[in-house]
Amino acid sequence: MRFVLALLRAALFVMHILAGLALVLLVFPLFGLAGRNRINRAWSRVLVAICGARLVVDGVPVHPAIRSTGIEPWSLGRLVLANHVSWIDVFAINAALPCRFVAKAEIGRWPLLGALVTRSGTLYIERGRRHAVASMNHRVRDHLKAGETIAVFPEGTTTDGRELLPFHSNLLAPAIETGAPVWPLALRYTEGGAPSDAAAFIGDMGLVTSLARILVARDLAIRITVLPPIEVTHHENRHSVARAARAEIAGALGLPEHDATPS
Repeated sequence: MRFVLALLRAALFVMHILAGLALVLLVFPLFGLAGRNRINRAWSRVLVAICGARLVVDGVPVHPAIRSTGIEPWSLGRLVLANHVSWIDVFAINAALPCRFVAKAEIGRWPLLGALVTRSGTLYIERGRRHAVASMNHRVRDHLKAGETIAVFPEGTTTDGRELLPFHSNLLAPAIETGAPVWPLALRYTEGGAPSDAAAFIGDMGLVTSLARILVARDLAIRITVLPPIEVTHHENRHSVARAARAEIAGALGLPEHDATPS
């Protein structure tokens, strides 16, 4: 019965991705940032549910400027940093806090999902290409100034969730330059309340294999802990900000805080 349900979910998953493509092509151009964020959040919540996962969000991102103006939490420019376990991280985060993601260029070549995240505004960085980081930082800075939320996975790759890799700080420069706050998010996956690697997308695992593992998982929960914002003006450089964010996420996940930040 569990595998029959997984097949049904797989069919719904493909249909929902196709519906998402239609949304970003036909509906997104009709809305501003706030409207696109609301659509993104609702669509991502449905995707997580189709995958058989339950989303749990701890903490509410509130910035002093939001308290005084009443602006919705995602309308002010900020840089989100999160640990990285799976491709579904992107949709889980969007279900809680709509973002524009920075991702490696090869994701854009994935079937269906690649087209979807490309059309939804993902910023791609070509790893190993000269001046790629400088070019990306310029684009991220412009989006932050426009009031957008930009999300980065500073580990640079995925893990099984049982460790936290050193944080790369290169893409934190735009937050330092604009004064945008940095918001750490801690993601963890559980099955029946126990830590789970069902969603881990690591090594040479293919996307279809990863999706199948998620669809057959029992009582899969994705818990996102929204941690207090880090005011970049209180830190001397991007390395210091990266270390502070990593320490916050490690603490929320119950993982060691050791490992220096790469340059």
